[in-house]
Amino acid sequence: MPLWLQWTLIIAGLIAIAVLSAFIVRQARLLKTNRKRADKNRAFQSERRQSMVESIQVIALAVEEDQVEYSEACLRLKGLLDHVAPELLEQSPFRVFQEVYDQIQHMPTHRARQATDTRFIEKMDKERLAIEEKHADAIRRAATALRHHTF
Repeated sequence: MPLWLQWTLIIAGLIAIAVLSAFIVRQARLLKTNRKRADKNRAFQSERRQSMVESIQVIALAVEEDQVEYSEACLRLKGLLDHVAPELLEQSPFRVFQEVYDQIQHMPTHRARQATDTRFIEKMDKERLAIEEKHADAIRRAATALRHHTF
């Protein structure tokens, strides 16, 4: 084999080694960045979940102490439980939150309520209060169970 061919192959080999080394270093940095991003995302999701659990417990305590309307509590608890533990909404005693939600979800809230006719709002309020009264004991029991539930 001629000497020039040997040197050419050696140089080509060194270039290939340098290119592959640069590729490996770049991939390692990308992997490290992705791991950091995933760790931050996991930490954020964990904090968010913990915040939702705390909100659930505060709302449940407010129900127990009659500081919130039961219909509002059911709407909020159902929404939070959908994110934290949706399987609880199918179990007793927590099923009542889903039942009340299904019965009152069509009622206007916030701006829609303000834009709605007063007589219609009065009719909806009577319906809502009747639903609250019908499920009051079950809502209180479920709130107590939620407050003591470990998530």
